[in-house]
Parts: sequence; structure tokens; C-alpha cells
Amino acid sequence: MLIQIVEDDRALSDGIVLALGEQGTEFIQCTGVKSAKQVYGEKYPELIILDVNLPDGSGYDYLKWVRSQADTPVLMLTANDMEMDEVMGLSLGADDYMTKPFSLAVLRARIRVLLRRRQQRQTDRFFVDGFLFDFGGLVFEKNGQEISLSKNEQRLLRLFLENQGRVLSRAVLVDRLWTDGAEYVDENALSVTVNRLRGKLEDRRDGVTYIQTVYGQGYVWKREETGEQGDAET
Repeated sequence: MLIQIVEDDRALSDGIVLALGEQGTEFIQCTGVKSAKQVYGEKYPELIILDVNLPDGSGYDYLKWVRSQADTPVLMLTANDMEMDEVMGLSLGADDYMTKPFSLAVLRARIRVLLRRRQQRQTDRFFVDGFLFDFGGLVFEKNGQEISLSKNEQRLLRLFLENQGRVLSRAVLVDRLWTDGAEYVDENALSVTVNRLRGKLEDRRDGVTYIQTVYGQGYVWKREETGEQGDAET
């Protein structure tokens, strides 16, 4: 786990590292907005601890910039204890807000909560090339453009994403997609659903396919450069 600390008080920053340090956790310590942006673009931390008053700008500005990039959890630490300061931080996208002085034990507890929430969100969100698949929020996008998926297309897509690189048989897919107790489902319905999903996700002008047919076995989600090849078989 990688945590970015944006705090110009080096003693406090070092104290946070000592308090939170454990096996498998790394820290990036920054003292200003400029260095924080530069490091973020290189390292992509999983959580940010952010002071408001920084030598070269406001932590709120950095928070807005981060929110334009990703949904990385941000916990703000500041000496500003006015209610409107907290409201501003939360309205700009901060996940939590603590005022100085603070308890390191409470800080550890709040960070655990934020990381647990992030992990839960990530189980519902997938980023693939230019795609965003958010099953929790029912948001599906390709290069920022919304994609409309039926319930079965959503189920099929999630099965593929959760089993990337693994061949899923037609029998398994039929069983997982049609779970309403129907005694018989025409396997052609699966082919139709697969082709519709392909049509919505894949643009052969990009020269890339994702849902590949494994003859005699089923389908697999695996990115493939198609070049001048024709359409995949169903």
C-alpha cells in the first residue's frame, strides 16, 4: 500500500509515518502542492493525507486536482477548525476531515475505514484501457462516452471481467446468466448476448477485441490486437 502525505511540517509528517508504518506500507512525503502533483502522476498512491495550508498553495486546490484525476481517498488534516472549512473540504471531495491536534490512534482507525471503503468500491469497478465499468453505480463508459447495457449484458460483462484470461464454457455462462429457474434456454440466446456485448464494446477500427471465442470450449476475455483479421466467430 502506498500513502501520500502532503504536509509541510516535517516533524508531523515523520510522526505520521512512524505511527502508520507497518510491513507492506510505503509513504511519499511531500511539502507542497507542486511536488504532490508531480509525485501523484508518477506513483498513483492509494490514499492521501492532506494538509490545507501549504507553502505554495492550498490543499483544497490539490484536492480539486486529484478529484479531476481519480477517486483516491483523501483525508484532510488541518489546523482550520471552522465548520465552513470542513464543509468546503467535504464538498470538494474529501473523504474525511480531521483538525489538529489529533490522536494518531484515531487517525489509524479512520484510515482503515477509508481503505476498507475503497476496497469495497473497487470490487464493483473495473478500468480496462479506455473503459470504465462501474457495476455499483451502473455507469459504463468508453473513452468518456456512456454505454447502455442490458441486465444480461451487465452480468455477462462482469463474469468476463472477474475471470480475465480464464475460459468460461457456454454451459457455465448460460447457467450464470439465466438463473430464473427456466428449465430450458436456447443456447442461441447466449450467442446473441455475446454478440451484442461485443458490438457495444469493440470497435474493429481500433484493431482490438476482448471477448474471444475458444472453439469447442467457450469464451475468454483477453485483449487481442486483431490487425486485419475478420470478425470473431460466435
